[in-house]
Amino acid sequence: MQLGPLAFRVLSGSVMRTNTTLSIALLSLFFVSPLLAQSRTSEALSLAGFSSSLQELSSRISPSVVQITVTGYGIASDAQHRGASTLSRERSMGSGVVVSVDGYIMTNAHVVEGARTIRVKTNRVSTEQTSIFDGKVIGIDRQLDLALLKIEAAGLRALPFGNSINVKQGELVLAFGSPRGMDNSVTMGIVSAVARQLNEDDPKIFIQTDTAINPGNSGGPLVDMAGRLVGINTFILSESGGSEGIGFAVPSNVVRNVYASLKQDGHVHRGRIGISARTITPALASAFNLKAENGVLVEDILPGGPADNAGLEVGDVVLSLGGRSLRNVRDLALQLYEYRIGDTVELQVQRNQSNATAAVTVAENQDDPQRLADLVDPEKALIPELAILGLTIDDTIRDILPPLRIPDGVLVAALAGPPRYFGDELQQADIIHAVNGHRVTSLEAIRSELGRPNRAGTFVLQVERQGTLRFLVLESN
Repeated sequence: MQLGPLAFRVLSGSVMRTNTTLSIALLSLFFVSPLLAQSRTSEALSLAGFSSSLQELSSRISPSVVQITVTGYGIASDAQHRGASTLSRERSMGSGVVVSVDGYIMTNAHVVEGARTIRVKTNRVSTEQTSIFDGKVIGIDRQLDLALLKIEAAGLRALPFGNSINVKQGELVLAFGSPRGMDNSVTMGIVSAVARQLNEDDPKIFIQTDTAINPGNSGGPLVDMAGRLVGINTFILSESGGSEGIGFAVPSNVVRNVYASLKQDGHVHRGRIGISARTITPALASAFNLKAENGVLVEDILPGGPADNAGLEVGDVVLSLGGRSLRNVRDLALQLYEYRIGDTVELQVQRNQSNATAAVTVAENQDDPQRLADLVDPEKALIPELAILGLTIDDTIRDILPPLRIPDGVLVAALAGPPRYFGDELQQADIIHAVNGHRVTSLEAIRSELGRPNRAGTFVLQVERQGTLRFLVLESN
């Protein structure tokens, strides 16, 4: 078949265009390929640099992380006893972080609670140094789930505190610890939320992270990319029991405050201004005709407390504390942590659509029930016949408790498993004043009365419960 002149020209033009395109493509490859290769090399170098940075950061943090092994007793909530505490034997493992070079270590309260022995394993830089030490509990704050330990070691590397207020959502963080007993482990993730509450009126706040946290990570540090402690890993939300990317850490600013209090006094000086507050919801704002977009609603005033003395009233809206706006109860709790007992703080208050200021003195919360639990020594406090942990009421405990009908007795600090008797049940915070009509004023006295020969096998306890006296009848099994 012969092609005409027109067809030849068209085909020739196509070939020419094809050759031109091929030439351009070859030239493009000649010039662009090195650029692509250079880009890939740059990306590889960036990833390698990032990896090297993580390696350097991990090696710098690891000596400040410890593994904690505990044997002893644990006090846990028992739903069958309406949320009261019960005692059980257990062996557990957790993590901690060195916060001073002379051996102070912060961890979670639930890691060391009820411990008979505590072993602390450090990640020593030098293999010639001892790495396992006996740990001593300096103080526990169960409300915030924090504890301070001390080991007799020198040359430790302390992890510096960061400012948790500066932590941002989406920020990269590392979690260190001993997940499932695998010591000196590190995982990476981001900050999911900077101030998470389990409910809107709970003053406790946490940093939420998707960093892999598992049992054994409790008490270990959450660290930012600058190598600073920004939180203590505390718990996870999980249906499987393992990490599902919803972990929580106590913010470092709270940890720093608790560390200072426990180190100085063995317990936390928890400040209060004498109000019960609630976050303002749209429903509350509508019902009370509140115009304030921020602030917290005062639900109750402690009679004779700091707020009462400053003239605050139920129904007031506290807009700011110390010049800083309050959005909710969480903000109120967080800002109070920055003030010491005895400090005066200025409140901006809204009442009947008018604003005013009030100077309120921060006072110590003397009736904090958690302080009672801190005084319990399971070995000395156990009364097996009644299955309780008891505390002799002395001046220290009497000052913490509300006014008593009878000034002495034995306080039921916790329940310790099933009792040996049928009948009425003791409850946590009960005060035992008498056994079978005989006054008891100490643990020794109650043990003596329970040890008396009793043919009927029956004990009648006189108990004070929430200000009311009553008799409890316990019959032998």
